[in-house]
Amino acid sequence: MSSTVAQLKRKSPLEYLLSVFATVHEGEGLTAFLMMLNVFLLLTAYYIIKPVREALILGSAGAEIKSYAGALQALLFVVIVPLYSAFASRTNRVRLINGVTAFFISNLAIFYLLGRLHFQLGVIFFLWVGLFNLMLIAQFWAFANDIYTEQQGRRLFAVVGIGSSLGAIMGARVAGWLFEPLGPYSMMLVAAGLLAVCMILTTWIHYREGRSSAARAEAARERIGTSGGFRLVFGHRYLLLIAILVLLNNFVNTTGEFILGKTVAEHAKSATNGETYIGQFYANFFFWVNLMGAFLQMFVVSRIMKFIGIGAALLFLPIIALGSYTLLAVVPILSFIRVAKIAENSTDYSLQNTARRALFLNTSRDAKYKALSAIEGFFWRAGDALSGLLVFVGTRLAFNISHFAVANIVFVLVWVAVAVAIIQFRKRHDATVELLATA
Repeated sequence: MSSTVAQLKRKSPLEYLLSVFATVHEGEGLTAFLMMLNVFLLLTAYYIIKPVREALILGSAGAEIKSYAGALQALLFVVIVPLYSAFASRTNRVRLINGVTAFFISNLAIFYLLGRLHFQLGVIFFLWVGLFNLMLIAQFWAFANDIYTEQQGRRLFAVVGIGSSLGAIMGARVAGWLFEPLGPYSMMLVAAGLLAVCMILTTWIHYREGRSSAARAEAARERIGTSGGFRLVFGHRYLLLIAILVLLNNFVNTTGEFILGKTVAEHAKSATNGETYIGQFYANFFFWVNLMGAFLQMFVVSRIMKFIGIGAALLFLPIIALGSYTLLAVVPILSFIRVAKIAENSTDYSLQNTARRALFLNTSRDAKYKALSAIEGFFWRAGDALSGLLVFVGTRLAFNISHFAVANIVFVLVWVAVAVAIIQFRKRHDATVELLATA
């Protein structure tokens, strides 16, 4: 008891504050806060350009082209992942992260100039934003996995993830404030400025953690490794299980979004103003998803991961989804679909995202940077593509809402089985030993 009191007395005011959300030990507060601020700015930048993406593609290409462009993103990652892996093999982590971030900043500057010259950017900018979002966020979490140990990650990833939740809320709000006075192209420069600050924060964290011990200093300087992202995923059962988990996660969620959107559109037909009805419904829906997601991230995620572990935390979302889609298969009414999707999405954006990324804490550095990017990029988008295929086939077979819900139940059961397999794999390995040897 006395040692605990002594430890608390040595904490800084920042560490006391962060301890409201998770267990923060002496000396961990500043890095955790800088990481939280870093991902906060990343998500703010993304949500600032997200409405720009929608305005450009819907205003020029239309909704159908947008749908086709979404499917192309999975194919792009087949090319992007090997290029990223090759670059990562030739540099250390700070040069990799800041080099890729600088590349995306330069792209935003080019898009700004092309937009001012009245080039049609709709489809290409839509594809680019899909790469930007997944690559930079995956890269950030690779960095977090690299600087934290297994025990630290179980405690501190929840704190870092608060930045994601608040950044999404702030970015959407800032975009609403800036869109009319600045217009879409100047908002690209705002996002580029935020990314430049992220580069400064990454450099600060990199050198701060490198000074903390000789081992960390050596890890900070050394190159990441030589294996390719896809080779790692298909060469290791653990990584392949994570990839399948991510694919199924996004497949079920995207199909659920289709169920919700189709039901809302049907109800809008009987409303006085259909567009107003849809707009108000989704404004309210996103408000509750973001509010619940932020609450779970701040006050629930760290407790769950601390007391039941990273692997077991993966079961919460598929169990919620299983209950939700079972209910929808029997009673497919909008009020139930709305509540089910709020529960699903808020858990996905908080607990599931944090636990999923923490799966890489005890893997090799190659896996942290390259396999994680391949999984969060290609396999995530593959879930979108397969969901689109289900919708395509289902609509031609005259599926109703209950039929799509039943299809989701089948895939959720597979998802649960994969999560259990990951838990069993982790139990067979000591927590202090890397799950994967460096290839």
